[in-house]
Amino acid sequence: MNICLFSDSYLPEINGVATSVNSLYKLLKSYGHNVRVVTTTDQKDVVIEGDVIRIPGITLKKIYGYKLSNIYNSKAFKYLKTLHLDVIHINSEFGIGQFGFIVASILNCATVYTYHTMYEEYTYYITKGYFDRFSKWVIREYAKDCMERATEIISPSEKTKNYIRSIGINKYVNVVPTGFNFSRFQDVDHLDPKVLEIKRKYNISEDDRVLICLGRIAKEKSFDVVIKGYKKYLDTYKNKKTKLLFVGAGPALDELKDLSSKLNLNDNIIFVGKVNQDETQYYYRTAEVFLNASTSETQGLTFMEAMASNLLVLCRFDNSLLGVINNNVNGFFYIDEDDFKDKLNSVLNLDKEKVEKIKSNALSSIDKFSDKTFYSNIIEVYNRARRRSW
Repeated sequence: MNICLFSDSYLPEINGVATSVNSLYKLLKSYGHNVRVVTTTDQKDVVIEGDVIRIPGITLKKIYGYKLSNIYNSKAFKYLKTLHLDVIHINSEFGIGQFGFIVASILNCATVYTYHTMYEEYTYYITKGYFDRFSKWVIREYAKDCMERATEIISPSEKTKNYIRSIGINKYVNVVPTGFNFSRFQDVDHLDPKVLEIKRKYNISEDDRVLICLGRIAKEKSFDVVIKGYKKYLDTYKNKKTKLLFVGAGPALDELKDLSSKLNLNDNIIFVGKVNQDETQYYYRTAEVFLNASTSETQGLTFMEAMASNLLVLCRFDNSLLGVINNNVNGFFYIDEDDFKDKLNSVLNLDKEKVEKIKSNALSSIDKFSDKTFYSNIIEVYNRARRRSW
């Protein structure tokens, strides 16, 4: 099958959409399909690097470096026309996404659209609190238009499907969680030389209990809840032999550093900054507990990566995680900052037998997100889209 994936965000950027699209690209290639990716570049002209076609885009610094391209590029279109595409899979709504819809319309291709991002959670980057209700309405109507134009719609979770229904879309919605190959996380242990090097670099001793937050550092991820809860934990339980690593970069990084200083946590919190995506497994393995406070996830990729890395997972309760985390079975939920301090203390004091049981359950629970299952589901959607487009 000749397939083209359209996404505003792609490697080397580190975020959920970029990771999902790259995983899909590699998976489809491994099964023998001809696959191209159309994305953005900060260069002034179209750049073709192997299977990746990069279209010039403007970097919007206020929106965590998001690149916005024009909705049409004649040079890229001429190249795409030669590929005799069967399926166009659109993974973003704006510049590149609109280009994908235009190409599909001209070439009469089957169009699959995945709704990855709950954009209503992000309007404050533009509105700064002004006219926010109107902005959310605009975003909803825009998303609805994309869904109505697509041959098939994919939602990565039941939570996202429920949102799609709530905004008035009555078309069939395929719930297809993105599949991943977790082997690179499972193939590293805590004694790996690169893991030990990271610990030396950040002065992490052998008796430190290491906690980790990994991902894009942005307001909607609510990492401030983790920091405030961690402060309450330290004040209540006096366990100073813990370190909290923040791995990642983003627009809220300076705010979190300021909050850490204000709460006198600089001796306990380490801000690593941005790391290469293919090295994140080593950072996971420095820790024993993965922490998160986001309620804007559509699937929870980092949660699954942490489970594959043999970490215990402690996350703020959110409906999108119900299919990923089963409380007290393969991970743990907390409700707020006060609940966080007590749950963290409980997790760090679990007996060895309970820890191993939780980790074993976690590894078993991510099997359903295997790339083999994902491939079977995604090809079924592609074939249905092709039949509907004949």
